[in-house]
Amino acid sequence: MPRVVVFDVNETLLDLSALDAEFEAAFGSAAVRREWFTQVLQSAMTVTLSGLYRNFSEVGAAALSMVAERHGVSLSQGSRRAIAEGMRRLPPHPEVPAALRRLREAGLTLAALTNSPDEVMEAQLAHAGLSPLFAHRISVDGARALKPALAVYRHAAQRLQVPTTGMLMVAAHGWDLAGAMSAGCGTAFVARPGQILDRLFPEPEIVGRDLGEVAEAILEVEV
Repeated sequence: MPRVVVFDVNETLLDLSALDAEFEAAFGSAAVRREWFTQVLQSAMTVTLSGLYRNFSEVGAAALSMVAERHGVSLSQGSRRAIAEGMRRLPPHPEVPAALRRLREAGLTLAALTNSPDEVMEAQLAHAGLSPLFAHRISVDGARALKPALAVYRHAAQRLQVPTTGMLMVAAHGWDLAGAMSAGCGTAFVARPGQILDRLFPEPEIVGRDLGEVAEAILEVEV
């Protein structure tokens, strides 16, 4: 039986570089956007490893304050609001809609699994025009943990009514795939520019330069 194909959202499907203009306006450098998202991920993992839970929007806001302090920048409420609203309006990477449609039309069940809260996830996928392509849209809020905590993938499996071995996790982040792998999921890596795999873990089943290549490989294996 084909596995449910489960997709990370931010960076895997949606292009965070659309926020560069907001970071240029707030910090004078679009490069700070990457620094901010790295801090978001570090803070998310720190919270998770500490046994606490904060939703991803809270983590993002705290990380923004930390980066502003590091740069000696006093952020206006307008700048903070523009970045938060920008996260809801991210475009998909160019090849994403066609790749998802191809998988769906082949009869595969597609699900989104994201660290973003439900409200943000729904806004993101609707704005990107991707909502109708997913049979299931799952936020980590229900697990009260952030990826790559094992509880997240187990929660997703419960929601999908499959064992974790019945899930193929697709992500552009090695840490996400490491968590999924440890939970028993299959894995596929979208090698977006600058993204690399964690060499402490085995190679994913599938590796592609973009979602189009990954989708092609999934169809060879799952259909």
